[in-house]
Parts: sequence; C-alpha cells; structure tokens
Amino acid sequence: MSEVKAGSGTDAIKHADINARENTERSRSERADALAPVAEKAGDASAPPPSKGRGRLGPLQVVGSVLAAGLGVQSSRNRERDFQQGRAGVFIVAGFIFTALFIGAVYTVVSVVLASR
Repeated sequence: MSEVKAGSGTDAIKHADINARENTERSRSERADALAPVAEKAGDASAPPPSKGRGRLGPLQVVGSVLAAGLGVQSSRNRERDFQQGRAGVFIVAGFIFTALFIGAVYTVVSVVLASR
C-alpha cells in the first residue's frame, strides 16, 4: 500500500480507491470460498438428500418469508436460510399466490371505497 502524505488530496483519494478495491476483492474471495463446499456437494451424486428437520422449510416459514420479502422487510438471516434450505419452485408458487391475493385485496378496498361515495 502507498503512504498518504499530509495535504495531498489526490493521494488520499487514490489510497481510498485502493482500499475499496482490496475490500471488494477480499469479499469476492470470501464468497467464492464459502460457495466452494456447496458447489462440491451439488456435483456429488452420492450426497444424501437434506434431512427433513433441518434441510426443508415448513409451510409457515415459506409463507412468512414470502410475506416479508413481498413487503420488503426480509432479514438477511432469513433470506440466507431460504436460499440454503428452500426450493425455488415453492417460493415461486408462493410468490404468485401472494401477488394475486395482494392485488385482489387492493382491488377490493378500492372498490369498497369508491362504492361508498
């Protein structure tokens, strides 16, 4: 790394840019390291299926995750759990159902409000 001289604005900007690039590369490397076991496991046909207790999400967890994500309040921890333990098809179907119910609810409220005029 380069040292920053006092009073040198461009050197400080260069130093900040170098630090940002190093942090980005470090986080990319950490993500790749974290995903390596998952990629190995996915390619291993002899790997056992996930256990019922830990490997699958229950219906209430799926509904809660879809509602939280639809409203924009999903926590990072739950999102990571969903990607690790959930199946995409279940979330897609639940998302379509949530969207249809949400549109229906908005339509109903608007219809009732406009009818009462």
